[in-house]
Amino acid sequence: MTQSVCIGIDVGSVSTNLVVIDDCGQVLHSMYTRTHGQPIAAIQDALRTIGEELPADIQLLGVGTTGSARQLAGVIAGADVVKNEITAHAVATSAAIPDVQTVIEIGGQDSKIIILRNGVISDFAMNTVCAAGTGSFLDQQASRLGIPIEEFGEIALKSQNPVRIAGRCTVFAESDMVHKQQLGHKREDIMYGLCQALVRNYLNNVGRGKDIQPVVAFQGGVASNIAIRRAFEETLGTRVVVPPNHDCMGAVGAALLASEEMKRRRKRYGFARTSFRGFNCSKLNFQASSFECPHCTNHCEVIEILLAGKPVARWGARCPRWDIVETSAEEAVVS
Repeated sequence: MTQSVCIGIDVGSVSTNLVVIDDCGQVLHSMYTRTHGQPIAAIQDALRTIGEELPADIQLLGVGTTGSARQLAGVIAGADVVKNEITAHAVATSAAIPDVQTVIEIGGQDSKIIILRNGVISDFAMNTVCAAGTGSFLDQQASRLGIPIEEFGEIALKSQNPVRIAGRCTVFAESDMVHKQQLGHKREDIMYGLCQALVRNYLNNVGRGKDIQPVVAFQGGVASNIAIRRAFEETLGTRVVVPPNHDCMGAVGAALLASEEMKRRRKRYGFARTSFRGFNCSKLNFQASSFECPHCTNHCEVIEILLAGKPVARWGARCPRWDIVETSAEEAVVS
């Protein structure tokens, strides 16, 4: 029996996540890869790889993209839905934990908080310039301590007397950590102190002024760290739930949104044809460039995506001067 699926793609500055879900919203396949500053190549490679893992008779109903490079991913993949990270994460978490009221998401270089009431987003915030409340903060300190980041949480939980680390800034935190080492504090006490510092920084910046109520969900790559989870529970005084597929919730949300959109189209029009370009889109020659529009004082920076030398998408302008009709799936699919 042919299985119907939807794909979600979440492209960020550090990682590119791709998931495949079935009609019931269950994740069948997931893939994580480093973006390495080359989102086009990362997206194409991920689609080619996941395409090789799926059965040949799979029926793809729709594709959704999210993340900081969601528009670019949408053009490359031929997405049916392109949504921001806040919406995607909220949809995925609500599906996994229906009574969730607070979503804490911490990734490699960014973090966010989403406040939900009765399943509707009522407030949110994202980090701005400081990385002290993100995964890169712990990665740097783990490297300095000579500890694999995968073992960080387990070792940190052995702490009996955690030290207080000045975590308002990565520079100050590292300096304070070195000072604590020189004073002879145990490694696990310093490590759990770093976890507490990350939690304080997150709550004092991203979570400042937010009405954090249970149920609290914790997701993103950093949610794999059990010591960070414990530090959040101690600080907030409530249980913190890590949902399944916590490290790719943005992609899960994008896939769920694509599924809902295609169902809406089928109900309204009687059919719904995806714009997906095909798993072999890695063979397509995409090029990204930008230019400054000289036609008014706004001087908009317009991003342009070329496919085989032909413009297929532009964004960044404040007026419709540079709008173009996207290339149809039939023109772009590679057989």
